Amino acid sequence: MARVPDPQITFADLEFMRQGVRLDPLLQSISDFIDDQPALIERVRQDLERGLRFPGTGRNGLTARHVLRSLTLQRVKNWDYRELRERIADGFTLRRFTGFMSRSVPKHDAFHRAFNRLTPKTLEAINNAVVQAAVGMGLEKGNKLRVDTTVVETDIHHPTDSMLLWDTVRVVCRLVKQLGELLPRGITGFINRTRSARRRMQEIQRMTPQQRVARQLSRYRQLIGTTEEVIVDARRVLEKTKKVQGAAILSDLAIEALHKEIEHYCALGDQVISQASRRVFGGEQVAAHEKLYSIFEPHTDLIKRGKVAKPVEFGHKVFLAESACGLITQYRVLDGNPTDEHLIEPSLKRHKRTFGQAPALLSTDRGFYSEKNLEACDRAGVLIASIPQRGGKKTPEREAREKSPGFKKAQRFRAGIEGRISVLFRGRGMKRCLAKGRTRFELFVGAAVLANNLMVIANLLIKRQKRRRAA
Repeated sequence: MARVPDPQITFADLEFMRQGVRLDPLLQSISDFIDDQPALIERVRQDLERGLRFPGTGRNGLTARHVLRSLTLQRVKNWDYRELRERIADGFTLRRFTGFMSRSVPKHDAFHRAFNRLTPKTLEAINNAVVQAAVGMGLEKGNKLRVDTTVVETDIHHPTDSMLLWDTVRVVCRLVKQLGELLPRGITGFINRTRSARRRMQEIQRMTPQQRVARQLSRYRQLIGTTEEVIVDARRVLEKTKKVQGAAILSDLAIEALHKEIEHYCALGDQVISQASRRVFGGEQVAAHEKLYSIFEPHTDLIKRGKVAKPVEFGHKVFLAESACGLITQYRVLDGNPTDEHLIEPSLKRHKRTFGQAPALLSTDRGFYSEKNLEACDRAGVLIASIPQRGGKKTPEREAREKSPGFKKAQRFRAGIEGRISVLFRGRGMKRCLAKGRTRFELFVGAAVLANNLMVIANLLIKRQKRRRAA
């Protein structure tokens, strides 16, 4: 059966249109803007068809139009997959916005699978196209730019060595048990040590400072020994069951997947044991880039930004650059915890590629300050580089410059990006990423930025239309 990208309109749809059921003005403006940008739909379609031998045949599924509009709606409203599906199915206005009209809406897991087919590069390209469209429509000129970094958290618990060791034991034991249920003769010789590992972990967690001096080493020795035994036994099971087949083809596929998953967590367990032994027994201070903070989200970084309320954060640092009208023209998910001062020069180069010229005003906080950045701003043609000096004694010229009205006004303009970050966190749900894996993390950030930019453009178009009507 051929897939139908734009199914024929039904009589029910005609009746709703005749009754005058209309979209919310903001959603209507976003819808009209997406309709005017067919290149966005095409990028999504390429991702959905990636890897398919016959993309034009098969059962009708979510089209590229459905996926892009539903993804935008999910981040605009900050809904999870279940609520997204229920809200779309419950009302005609959201059916109309997403393109389903009076047809049936698939289950929530269909949206999940479709969104995960997209790649971070596609979302970045779509965001660039949206910004370019705003420039072409005269909504943004790129004369002002403010930049900042923030931290988007990954979905992990606070990492301690004892918790990571227990996570390793319980996950490996659970997977080996699932493997035994699929094998015809089960598994022999593997002991489930989840309970003993949990007890040792709880004893370590509940120790007072005085008790740690006397008991911590012995408890950690027991917990690490238990973890090592579980990993050794799990690998022995993998070796024994390497050539064992299940009762059906699907069982063979499930067994192969479990083998890979067990080996994955055993490798992470080795790293957890190593870092725990180095810290507890060797008294070594393990470097941040060598540490593993979660066996479920191993890509997580430790971020220290000097915040009093949150001295340590776990996730990824994200760089954001915002224009005067509220468009996020640049975003990057950074590796590790790099200093902010290295981000100015690449940001200016990218701004030039987007707008054809450097911003007349660039405003940042003191974390971006360096003499090299001030020189880069001068070379690029930035007229006002509002970057406060970080530490040290200021020269009279520097002090006079920072007290000038133009510099102070630029710093007041810079404060606007803090509000934008707050909107992304509270309104678009970007505070904590519940998706698993680095790729989905970047996809999540890109979707939040896309929803923000589409809402900003929609508001600007509504205001322009009102001015024209008034004129």
